[in-house]
Amino acid sequence: MCGIAGYSLSSRSGVNRTRAAQALLAGIAERGADAVGYAYRRPGDTPPTVTKQRTPASHLLDRISVPQSATELLVHVRDYTKGHPSIAANNHPVRHGPVIGIHNGIIVNDDELLAPFGCARAEPRMTVDSEAIFALAAHSGNDPRALEALVGSMATAWLDERERGTVFLARGIGRPLWLGESRDEIFFASTKDALEVLERYAALKLRKRKLADGSFLELRNGRVVRNERFRPDRSYVEGGSLPSVRAPHEGVHCLERLAAIAA
Repeated sequence: MCGIAGYSLSSRSGVNRTRAAQALLAGIAERGADAVGYAYRRPGDTPPTVTKQRTPASHLLDRISVPQSATELLVHVRDYTKGHPSIAANNHPVRHGPVIGIHNGIIVNDDELLAPFGCARAEPRMTVDSEAIFALAAHSGNDPRALEALVGSMATAWLDERERGTVFLARGIGRPLWLGESRDEIFFASTKDALEVLERYAALKLRKRKLADGSFLELRNGRVVRNERFRPDRSYVEGGSLPSVRAPHEGVHCLERLAAIAA
């Protein structure tokens, strides 16, 4: 069980980019402590700026720095399943070609899906299952129907270097994904609670909703510009019930630290 979050902002938005990133990270910190990372992009950037490390969120919270000109952000905390976190390429954000993304869930047919792509597993000992999502996005031109080939659970977001100013979101089955909208901003997170943390520390009031299974959204300049559906494969059945809170001490520590930073 991982945690994902991020945003798409209009250049008009007055939201403090770094504080919003810190709030989102603190809000999802309880969902994993094996690794943490974020990526942001400014208008005119081709590759996003990516930071990730094999630590809990609390080791990164104070050091997050996002330029005020940034308009797209991805944030991730990892509770790993496949792809050991000692290999940096397995930690999120994960790259496949021009696509850099984050994922909560598990993909069980990743090796099969990646086999046709010579650019897969580009870094030595890279085995993370999430790469399959971003390979399908990259090679289909971000066609939501391509995601129907995935078997497993998924809530995901990605940036495509060919699509400047755009954040892509998708929810398959088995993992939650919440959206929070304001005048010049759209935020997303694994939980409603994380969006409520953001509201407190970014002085915002969001219209919040949970995305349905099979949702695919394209965000640009703080707006939903594309809203489509796909049919996720429902054959995957998860063994047992996974607790959503995997690192409660991290959640408490990060929220306390966020309050101190804000003060």
